[in-house]
This record gives sequence, structure tokens and C-alpha cells, in this order.
Amino acid sequence: MRIDIISIFPEMLEQIFSYSIIQRAQSKNLIELKMHNLRDYSTNNYKSVDDYPYGGGAGMVLKVEPIAKCIDNLLEQRKYDEIIFPCPDAKVFTQNTVHELANKKNLIILCGHYKGIDERIREMYITKEISVGDYVLSGGELAAAIITDSIARVIPGVLGNESSALTDSFQDGILSPPVYTRPAVFREKKVPEILLSGDDKKINEWRNNQAYERTKKKRPDLL
Repeated sequence: MRIDIISIFPEMLEQIFSYSIIQRAQSKNLIELKMHNLRDYSTNNYKSVDDYPYGGGAGMVLKVEPIAKCIDNLLEQRKYDEIIFPCPDAKVFTQNTVHELANKKNLIILCGHYKGIDERIREMYITKEISVGDYVLSGGELAAAIITDSIARVIPGVLGNESSALTDSFQDGILSPPVYTRPAVFREKKVPEILLSGDDKKINEWRNNQAYERTKKKRPDLL
């Protein structure tokens, strides 16, 4: 899989992607990440990519020309399955969308900034809009990192134990059960005896029950 990310702060993402799961996915050649600095496509000598909004008001808007030039350049090189724009007014990102995107071959993620991007880019190029939550970030870079990380971890071969991703929260539409590790007793709080029993059938039953009860208590909207 290849993901091209357009940003005015590509260095920020390069730092994030040089660690942990995403770094492992890249080293295994399971995912290819390319950063594109939007300022390289500026139409003036000052490398500016933003301007004041028509109609007045606070804030700046990312200009249409640099974004269009960058996306056009990428489209000339290969076919993309989706051109994604992280934004707060889209449907909230879910694990179902993660799996949908993980089955694609080529993706573009456009990181907005300031007050957003010229609406014509959304109309002309964007094929999927994603919100990572009902709040506003200073830019799309963190959202792009969230989307990329969540996709990478479900690509076969990325995790050391592929079954790990299958037991994550939301995989089966509910939250994951509580987990424990050594020591068995910490400040008089004990690990549930069932987990020390070695009885796989009973342990799985306990985990399923705990997952349901945790979902019922914390996220009943999922049931």
C-alpha cells in the first residue's frame, strides 16, 4: 500500500512515522509513505499557500492553486483509490472504515490548516472526508497520522502477532476486555483467578463477558 500525504509541515509527520508500528510497516515494505510539501507547489516567490477568505472574517484559507497542482502531479503518476480530506464536518472515523481503506492500493491524504481549504478543492478532488472526532485540531497532520497508524496495524504482517489486531476494541463492534500482566498481586489487588487457571475455554468466556459488560457500561451506544 502507498499513502501520499500533502502537508505544509511534512517534517512533523516524518518524525511521527519514524517510530513504532508505522516504522515497522515501512521497513517491511508493507506500506510506502510519501510526504509532499505544499509550499513546493506555491505560485509565488514567497512560497505562500494561504490567503484571506472572500467575504472577510478571521483566519486564513489554503489556496486552491497549490493544492490542485500537487494533486494533479500525483494523479499523473498513478491511479488513486481515494483522496482523503480529514475535517471536523465529516462522518466520524470507525474501525470499519479502517478495514475499508486497508484494502486499497493507493491513497492521498490532504492535510488542511488555518480555517481550512478552498471549498473548490473539496468539490473537484476529494473522494472521502473523515473526522477523527467532534473537535477541531490546528491542522490535519495529527488526523493524517491517526488514519495512517490505524490502517498500518491491520495490514497483514505488520504486527508481530496478527491476532493482536483482531482482539482490539471495535473489531467485533464492542470494546476489548481488561488485560493484566505480572505481577499477579500489586498493592493487594489481584489478577482475576480465571486468567491464571490455564483453562482456555473458560478464559475466552470470561473475556467475552467482560468485553460485553465493559461496552454496556462505557459505550452502550455500540450495543
